[in-house]
Amino acid sequence: MNPQLSMFWSLSTDRVLQQMHSTTAGLSRQDAKQRLSEFGANSLKQKHKSSAWMLLLNQFKSPIILILIFAAVLSIFLKDAADAIIILTIVFISGLLGFWQERGASNAVEKLLALVQVKATVLRDGQSQEIPNEEVVRGDIVLLSAGKNIPGDCLVLESKDLSVNEAALTGETYPVDKLSGVLSAETGLSKRTNSLYLGTNVISGTAIAVVVHTGKETEFGKVSERLKLRPSETEFERGLSKFGYFLMEVTLILVVLIFVANVYLHRPVLESFLFSLALAVGLTPQLLPAIVSVNLARGAKKMAKKQVIVKRLPAIENFGSMNVFCTDKTGTLTEGEVKIHSAVDVEGKESDRVLLYAYLNAASESGYINPIDAAIREYKTFDISAYQKLDEVPYDFNRKRLSILFKKESTHLIITKGALKNILDVCSTVETADGKAIAIADRRQKLHQQAEDLGSKGFRALGVAYRDFNQDSFSKDDETNMTFLGYLALFDPPKTGIADTLKELQLLGITPKMITGDSKAVAMSIIQQVGLPEPKVLTGSELEKLSDEALMHRVQDTNVFAEVEPNQKERIIIALKKAGNVVGYLGDGINDASALHAADVGISVESAVDVAKEAADIVLMAKDLNVLIEGVKEGRVTFANTLKYVFMATSANFGNMFSMAGISLFLPFLPLLPSQILLTNLLTDFPELTIATDRVDKELVNKPRRMDIKFIRNFMIVFGLLSSVFDYLTFGALLLLLHAQPQQFRTGWFLESVISASLVVLVVRTRQSIFNSKPGKYLLAATLATIGVTIVIPWTPLATLLGFQPLPLSFVLVLGAIVLFYVTAAENVKRVFYSHVKF
Repeated sequence: MNPQLSMFWSLSTDRVLQQMHSTTAGLSRQDAKQRLSEFGANSLKQKHKSSAWMLLLNQFKSPIILILIFAAVLSIFLKDAADAIIILTIVFISGLLGFWQERGASNAVEKLLALVQVKATVLRDGQSQEIPNEEVVRGDIVLLSAGKNIPGDCLVLESKDLSVNEAALTGETYPVDKLSGVLSAETGLSKRTNSLYLGTNVISGTAIAVVVHTGKETEFGKVSERLKLRPSETEFERGLSKFGYFLMEVTLILVVLIFVANVYLHRPVLESFLFSLALAVGLTPQLLPAIVSVNLARGAKKMAKKQVIVKRLPAIENFGSMNVFCTDKTGTLTEGEVKIHSAVDVEGKESDRVLLYAYLNAASESGYINPIDAAIREYKTFDISAYQKLDEVPYDFNRKRLSILFKKESTHLIITKGALKNILDVCSTVETADGKAIAIADRRQKLHQQAEDLGSKGFRALGVAYRDFNQDSFSKDDETNMTFLGYLALFDPPKTGIADTLKELQLLGITPKMITGDSKAVAMSIIQQVGLPEPKVLTGSELEKLSDEALMHRVQDTNVFAEVEPNQKERIIIALKKAGNVVGYLGDGINDASALHAADVGISVESAVDVAKEAADIVLMAKDLNVLIEGVKEGRVTFANTLKYVFMATSANFGNMFSMAGISLFLPFLPLLPSQILLTNLLTDFPELTIATDRVDKELVNKPRRMDIKFIRNFMIVFGLLSSVFDYLTFGALLLLLHAQPQQFRTGWFLESVISASLVVLVVRTRQSIFNSKPGKYLLAATLATIGVTIVIPWTPLATLLGFQPLPLSFVLVLGAIVLFYVTAAENVKRVFYSHVKF
């Protein structure tokens, strides 16, 4: 890259285009393809070709696994090559299983994310076309408008009333105006008014710019490289981390004690070391990352079939835990199709003049595309050939109005329409029905009352105003001393069946709350039509007067927030979170990004502006609450299945390893050889790999649930102890009743531990009776297959290699009775446990 371009803001546009080997017509498709190949994707996270190998190696990065491999290799050189090879083979197979599961999950997620790519509009071969942001290259000419993300560090070539939000990069709260020009090389980042930066977005206006830097070479890329920013952990991720650390602590303490005790008892050091490490592998839920990845990826795929695309997998748990859902009314509670009811003057009479001026404004706008202008154009057409458009100040979310300058014969006219309050703020006079202009101060109260009357009927009122002008161009500073002409009455009918949808949301334990910029009267009218019970309204002006603590108490009971300013949405979301809720927020506009970031689950729609889609965790392919409901249910299924693995890892598996550690201190021989422990662990993992496909009971979907480490700890204590009781019963039966020899003991204990651990999966997977809740077909098949393989192993040629032997019928019958007794006891303990412990 030319070093001069490191300070591109100090160069003329022609010089930059020359240095970039580009033109105002853009790059050719062939040139762009070559640059993409040469410089790489426009992404802060570069993809590595070795990712598959890295994923495979990651399966063996656990310190315990690495030490076990080292010890096994050491034993090959010292004495027992056969046993060491068996250990290494089992460890490798376990790693391959984890790799296969995670690789499949990763590929599935990449395909889903491609469905909601943020795109940029560029000129290629002189033609505008949309391409994924990642394919934007240096020298591309980009076309920008309100709501668009800036796809790289750019120099402005042309702009019209361009205003950009740079808060993510500079921390500046207010939008910054941008225009073409040349600045000094020493100009600071926040003062570079001719430059646009990756990570920022257009608030209003339009622009044409040339891309100078992409990816990690951008200012945002340099910051992210220095800070290595990561998204904040969800509650689910924090809970899993705590659970993992808890088990690791227990494991390390236990393993060290067992190793020291075995050495003290004069057992072979290497054998004792391998035994301790194998126990550690059995105690550690090493499949947890793979199980979580597979569950979340499968959940994401199923949600995609229901038109819900998950951008960040851990958000699925928060989606399922969500108990408060905030949304605007447009497109969710209503049809989202704005229609014109009427255009009226200040006396409330229908007026073609008001409609003509509104039509002129809507038909000539070229900035922010919106459904209101489309509705005006469709309602009635006028011949406006006598009017020549001279200039435009596009709509933005600060002014909330759109102004256009027209010339008709020798007269110049500014026509403005927008939010009523913002229109009245720039008017000094009002036109009466007979065409006279009088001071607005005398009529202001009546004008507001007329708007309230329209609102009480469910209509949203926009204002229309005009001003005679005497120049060929203007700016937003000229939006003063205007004359108020009249109102546009808009309506957006409630969606068919929305009342039933809202009831279903509430049955799922989710409280819907409406946040809207519309007036209190309009909001109340909509709420009454959709059947939201006992609406309690808080307006933006009332909210402004509340302290954060007072707001935290008010938001719980309030279900309608009306006349809300864009910057108040984030404050509402934060207050709801502080009140102990898991909050979802659905937004699709330019001013929704901060609220989407603040929410536990940021939800947007496929048709949203770039900045909203980028900020969202989840994207709905249709703006429909029924789609959202299906997604919530699938999220809860995913969460429930993930927890099942945790329950399984903390019940029979943990109990078996704990029992084995204890009995090893009293036996003159090891209860299981290291290779046998690893084989036990491998076999009990097979059914758990199918957890993602299991059925979930309805009661686990009917209300939101959260990761509860205290509950998991109680579950582990109860079911781990139950498992240990039956383990010691098995030890007693083998030693005292059947007088088993070491090899018979190991074979019997292997059979009992694997079969009991496999069957108890069917018990702990549901809080219902094992006979009332059917497992998924893959889980059932994997469980039966594992039991079959376990029973057959002692009677195969592998038995000698693994240290097993066939057992007499008396052994099989006694062990079968113990397993049956254990499963029955687990079923009864489960019933008592859930009657006393709530989750």
